[in-house]
Amino acid sequence: MYVLGIESSCDETSAAVAELDGGKRRIAADIVASQIDVHRLYGGVVPEIAGRAHIEAVSRITREALDTAGIKLSDIGLVAVTSHPGLIGALLVGVNFAKSLAVANGIPLVGVDHVRAHIAAAYTAYEDLEPPFLGVVLSGGHTSFYIVDGYASFHEIGSTRDDAAGEAFDKIGRVIGLPYPGGAAMDRLAAEGNPTRYKLPSPALAGDTLDFSFSGLKTAALNLIHNAADRGEAIDRADLAASFTTVIAEALSKKLGMALDATGLKTVVVAGGVSANSHLRAAAQKVCAAHGVRLCLPPLSFCGDNAAMVAVQGYYEYLCGARAASDLNASAV
Repeated sequence: MYVLGIESSCDETSAAVAELDGGKRRIAADIVASQIDVHRLYGGVVPEIAGRAHIEAVSRITREALDTAGIKLSDIGLVAVTSHPGLIGALLVGVNFAKSLAVANGIPLVGVDHVRAHIAAAYTAYEDLEPPFLGVVLSGGHTSFYIVDGYASFHEIGSTRDDAAGEAFDKIGRVIGLPYPGGAAMDRLAAEGNPTRYKLPSPALAGDTLDFSFSGLKTAALNLIHNAADRGEAIDRADLAASFTTVIAEALSKKLGMALDATGLKTVVVAGGVSANSHLRAAAQKVCAAHGVRLCLPPLSFCGDNAAMVAVQGYYEYLCGARAASDLNASAV
């Protein structure tokens, strides 16, 4: 079956074609129209601008995805679209486009949870990967642990109680003058710094919980920067990036080890935009090696928002009985 995926949850408009049949998983096309250059002018994503950019790009990249895959719209057996969570204005563009396309051409439609899709990105790189496994999503809006006991069965066992890891990286990166997106720049800069230079609080909540809180870490880093400025002192940006990144990597390592001990699962999938961070990838690899479990990391090209992961998760949701009608709506949460 050819599945057309549509993604527009934030600042990337993406259309993909995946050929899926049982254990076969082939991405025939994955086209992404990035808005990074536009939002860089403002230091972050501007929702209204993102929505308008999606409107301008979605038809063009869908045609490009079909042409790249060498197929026609009539060959598509399923349309899968990110319906939640995300920026509501941005989501509505993708959902309404996908609904119109599916209804007008008599193609089945499935709405996809963006977080589940991030985990499904691992299926594109590991043909033998199948549930059950421990899913870890690290992104701009989510830092969560899931027991994935079926292709469409997810049980959250830990999460952030406020901000997410990606938002924290971007915020501190912006404050110290790094270009948008700050998370990627922080990753590169951290490799040059001293990770023990600045003492920062752990975002891993104490006790028998798999939850995080990044607000205190952000506040501590901001206070450190502002207090230094008040004293006329300069912050070493590389050392701060290294210290900030290290405390997050240590928190992830701690909670990942606890999750493995609690669940007994033998496979871990770490996905989402922040899973591209080289320090966090290394930390996850170390923990999984120590526990003797398999770690599956999506390729860097599928860590960020993309429609290939939406197509794959949509296919499995469809097999599990999910169907969407013309009243499918977008949801920010």
